[in-house]
Amino acid sequence: MMKFLPAPLRGVIASLLLGANTLLCAAAILPSALLKLLIPFKPVRKQVDRWLNWLAESWIVLNGVWIRLMQQGQQWQIDGLERLRYQGWYLVNSNHQSWVDIFVLQKVLNRRIPFLKFFLKRELIFVPVIGLAWWALDFPFMRRYSESYLKKHPERRGQDQRTTRAACEKFKLVPTSVINFLEGTRFTPIKHRAQQSPYRHLLRPKAGGIALALNAMGERFQSLLDVTIFYPDGVPSFWEFLCGKVRRVVVHIHEAPIPRHLINGDYGGDPAFRAQVQNWVHELWLAKDQRLEGLRRQFGLPAVTQPEAAMA
Repeated sequence: MMKFLPAPLRGVIASLLLGANTLLCAAAILPSALLKLLIPFKPVRKQVDRWLNWLAESWIVLNGVWIRLMQQGQQWQIDGLERLRYQGWYLVNSNHQSWVDIFVLQKVLNRRIPFLKFFLKRELIFVPVIGLAWWALDFPFMRRYSESYLKKHPERRGQDQRTTRAACEKFKLVPTSVINFLEGTRFTPIKHRAQQSPYRHLLRPKAGGIALALNAMGERFQSLLDVTIFYPDGVPSFWEFLCGKVRRVVVHIHEAPIPRHLINGDYGGDPAFRAQVQNWVHELWLAKDQRLEGLRRQFGLPAVTQPEAAMA
């Protein structure tokens, strides 16, 4: 609808609409956040949480409005939505190439499954306004300790698991989806070469995050949603997305059971269990890599040869 405008102007307008929508939603969340802080009882909390999730989902709906306004005949190919349930608990995993991925995931999954919650660094709770909104929405804030730090402070070992488990206890009140980007960062060819990744289209996965989620909430998750995002015209930057330059988006959703033997294990202290989780993640990643290569062939893009690097 806005295609008659120059792309940079569309980008500015989209940025302003996104900012206004975010501030409006955050302002609507703050009174409920205060109520949640002052009256931390389960019956009250359960009702407040439902209202807060509705507000967050409405933020996504309103984002969808400016996305439709800015895009020029955008085409979406989505597979795997048929059996998703809004009343449930999901562990969601996706490949990660651009900040656009987050908006794609939200648009595709909004109100088909519960509102997506991300694991966030503890420092982000201090971001003005947005940090309080994340806290009110029960985003888990994590403090991860490096192995070198744990060697100096062994009493801290397992603290991140205990903290995350306590944070995820809140999710038992209201159906929730927790998303994890196994790669830990956005894919780029430079990172891919530096890692000597054994996959054609993915960075090496970091299994610790998903193991932490399973340890905290594994018994509650009913299944894993393995999402593959593909951009046939090349991975867009966030600015290109705001300017309406993303023409085609492909999203494939594969629902799979979570192996019960991978729940509640000690990823940090049990080498055998750690190997089991890593093998499971490796198999997921091999399938995703093959799926991405198949999508390249589907859209007539040149094949990518299999790297010679092996899993460490």
